Amino acid sequence: MSGSRAVRRDLAQLVCAVAGVALGVLLPRFSLGPQLDAGPVVTLLFTVGFGVISLVSIIYSMLFLVIQFSASTFTPRLGLFRDDPIVWRAFAFTVGVFVFSITSGLAIGARRTTVSTLVPGTAMVLTLVALALMRALQARAFRSIQLGHSLTAIATRAHRMFDTLYARPYDPDRAAAAVAAAPPPAASTTAVLWSGPAVVVQRMDVRALVGLAEQRGYSVAFLVSPGATVSRGMPLAEVTGGELPEAALRGALETGVERTFDQDPDLPFRLLADIGLRALSPAVNDPATAVESMDRIEDLLTRLACLELDTGRFTDGGGRLRVTVPVPDWEGYVRTAVDELLFCATGSPMALRRMRDLLSGLAERIPEERCGIVRERLLWADRTGSERYPLIWTAAPRRSR
Repeated sequence: MSGSRAVRRDLAQLVCAVAGVALGVLLPRFSLGPQLDAGPVVTLLFTVGFGVISLVSIIYSMLFLVIQFSASTFTPRLGLFRDDPIVWRAFAFTVGVFVFSITSGLAIGARRTTVSTLVPGTAMVLTLVALALMRALQARAFRSIQLGHSLTAIATRAHRMFDTLYARPYDPDRAAAAVAAAPPPAASTTAVLWSGPAVVVQRMDVRALVGLAEQRGYSVAFLVSPGATVSRGMPLAEVTGGELPEAALRGALETGVERTFDQDPDLPFRLLADIGLRALSPAVNDPATAVESMDRIEDLLTRLACLELDTGRFTDGGGRLRVTVPVPDWEGYVRTAVDELLFCATGSPMALRRMRDLLSGLAERIPEERCGIVRERLLWADRTGSERYPLIWTAAPRRSR
């Protein structure tokens, strides 16, 4: 979980706890509606409070098994359920219910002999809401251990990220012009080294970096991109036109212990390839799961093939280049998504045939300028399949553009 999400998670628990205290202190002071003896109400409130917190403790203990199952069955890098907002929101609300029940019980027992029905009624309503959240949490957990839902969640987040990062369609003429117009590297640059412990770069606040670079009159060329791991002494960026302290760069970076979907478009392919590789391993031997993973890979690659991927150049208001970030290109995406799966698929005719069809479909539908790397792998897959499985191997189907 990234730093901003961790802050929101902790803040939600604090807000719910404070709201529980405030409601527990103020609500017993109202004398609205019928009055009840304080003794039974106090007993009810303590029972509700400790009962709800005991229930949520049991449920969350069982959810650790869900996370373990997902990590061992799919990939340990798949943290979709763990990072789902319902997980920490349900816990935060339950903490609020517990705090309210205990606080109101203590407030009533210390000062009152009677209490309004508003207090136990509120406790019951809050308990029902907490139970509804627990039910939603369980349903989300059950979905997270199903292959189809996990693959769909990865693809959905990938499409959402692509919509944010890649706004322009692919234009081969514009791409060629950008390469031709690329300036030579500056002669005088200053390298900024990472001085902290090894972390994963999760997000870059490019807007803040552009503003800072424009204000000080220099340009920053990052040597790492979101998803990369930086360790002590590793070059982080090169600054041209002046010197920039590492602290200024670190202030614009969000780091953590693992990759996230925020600005890392290569991560969905890594996850889908990992699921397919694990399914094709001799210990699992589940080629059908690998085939389903390839279905999603084909969908994502087809989407990216029609988009302009060179989005790592950021200019200021005057059009001057201020910040550059290395971003994956088309060849990098294909290598991450296909290469390892292609070699592992040779042990299964089902998986190898699906990989051949994936590459054949891509070659038929993507721009011609991006077909070279795909056709190389298609020829290898077709040749390998015909050599290893001559009895069942057929020619690749032709698809219309």
